[in-house]
Amino acid sequence: MINEQQKDEMLWGIAKLRAGFKASLISYFIINAMLNVIWYLSSGPNTYYWPVWPMLGWGVGLAFQYFHAYHGNKFYNAEAEYNKLKNKSSQV
Repeated sequence: MINEQQKDEMLWGIAKLRAGFKASLISYFIINAMLNVIWYLSSGPNTYYWPVWPMLGWGVGLAFQYFHAYHGNKFYNAEAEYNKLKNKSSQV
């Protein structure tokens, strides 16, 4: 079983992941806004929209970071897996 200190360490790790995601999200919006301004001022609205590529690439990475920060801990929870196996073996 997990004691209080281990639980606090796990929660601290999750909090760090979520704070990191929020910082990355803010950076994503600021940098991509600047890229759009550069595109608009240098090329104009009727030219090839090149900022879509960094937005898509970074967006995919951001999606993985979100999943890991907000949903990933459920998949890596060894105690939950142990309890599932224990319950399954007691039913047999």
